Amino acid sequence: MRQELQSLPKTLAEDVAKNLVMVARLIDDDPEGAYGYSRVALRLASRVAAVREAAGFAAYANQKYAEALAEFRAARRMTGTVDLWPVMADCERGLGRPEKALDMAGAPEVHKLDKAGQVEMRLVAAGARRDMGQLDAAIVTLQSPELASSSVQPWTARLRYAYADALLAAGRADEAREWFAKAVEADRDGSTDASDRLAEMDGVEFVDALDEEESEEAPEETETETEVAAEPESEPDGEPESEADAEQD
Repeated sequence: MRQELQSLPKTLAEDVAKNLVMVARLIDDDPEGAYGYSRVALRLASRVAAVREAAGFAAYANQKYAEALAEFRAARRMTGTVDLWPVMADCERGLGRPEKALDMAGAPEVHKLDKAGQVEMRLVAAGARRDMGQLDAAIVTLQSPELASSSVQPWTARLRYAYADALLAAGRADEAREWFAKAVEADRDGSTDASDRLAEMDGVEFVDALDEEESEEAPEETETETEVAAEPESEPDGEPESEADAEQD
């Protein structure tokens, strides 16, 4: 990305870089904020492939799938690479065109992807099958050497999770629980909510200890306030009952 920005004047390159950094920082927790920065970068340097790609991911994070697809296509034309093929197919799903996503899953471009890209493409294809109500086909699509492998790769947790979720949707709860557990084992960075799904299947309910303590203290505080409010005010002995009495004295 830095190399691509070198084609711009130094000051402009620095401004674009700052906006791209903010896109990366915010895209997970504040996608709308990331989208705003991506639009600024796009306005400043629309002919830079990295900028178009960042704008695509920001739009994708905000479910602006048509816009994301257009940016990804532009970036692909500029670079000639196929790295964005899976996310482009997923945009087709987002636009309600799962058949188009499946066509892309069978295209020659898939064979040019690295292992991570091919796994991502498999996940998208399985999602498209589910969009079409083909649960059994989705399960078969996810069955692969990568799923069966005992080694943990960056994509392992998500692949196992998708397989477990598809099994559960097909009514195969026992198998789903087994694969949710395997997803938990592989999910070292919390990229899925597999642990929550597993706990839900086991009937485990988590309680926030802080909320529990506050709820226990609340009635006691209320009772004390009630007692204070109900207790009549007592006047010291010898104090006049009214201002009129005080004037007479």
